[in-house]
Amino acid sequence: MQKQNRFLCIHAHFYQPPRENPWLEEIEIQDSAYPYHDWNERVTAECYATNLTARIQDSSNQITRIVNNYAQISFNFGPTLLSWAKVHAPDVYEGVLEADRLSAKRFSGHGSAISQAYNHMILPLANRRDKETQVKWGIADFESRFGRRPEAMWLPETAVDLDTLEVLAAEVVSYTILAPRQAKAVRAVGSDAWTDVSAERSTPVALMCAGCLPAGRSIYSSTTAPFRRRSRLSNY
Repeated sequence: MQKQNRFLCIHAHFYQPPRENPWLEEIEIQDSAYPYHDWNERVTAECYATNLTARIQDSSNQITRIVNNYAQISFNFGPTLLSWAKVHAPDVYEGVLEADRLSAKRFSGHGSAISQAYNHMILPLANRRDKETQVKWGIADFESRFGRRPEAMWLPETAVDLDTLEVLAAEVVSYTILAPRQAKAVRAVGSDAWTDVSAERSTPVALMCAGCLPAGRSIYSSTTAPFRRRSRLSNY
């Protein structure tokens, strides 16, 4: 039997909303986050910092090496979270930036980090001007931190419509990430036969909305399943 190569890509979405008191511009004590001062600090200690120094153990539970998980996966951090981390968790902040640089060496120049719409706004509910603002701000924030143009953008809750995709394509964003059931139908490139995937729990393809956007642009989207072939996206 011929050996078949399979690939798995994990994407991790990290986000915290602004928790600062607007009058004090500082986060007040949040009792539910005890023993930490607030939930930003607690999640940072239990998740963000831990992923920077993940322990690899052998069968005897002995640590064999420590790795930066962010350099091995696809990930995005919300701009508001990175703004907080830069001030209050600078080691974590710098570790995330370093992970993107390391991943670019590992993945032929493609950094693991992707951008996010600036605030956690559900973009299909926004008007065109607000969509454009969220996308442009998200790209500008990413460039200021990671020192490169983002190849992709995470949309909050993976909420999307054709107008949102048009805004992404206009900013030369190559792809976005969707939940498995967001595609209605797919077809292989060059084929006229459409397959209804609206009831599927996963869509094991990389989808391409080819020339279907209002201005005739194209954009790719990926799902949580392995990519086996290109397909064209008919609807979200």
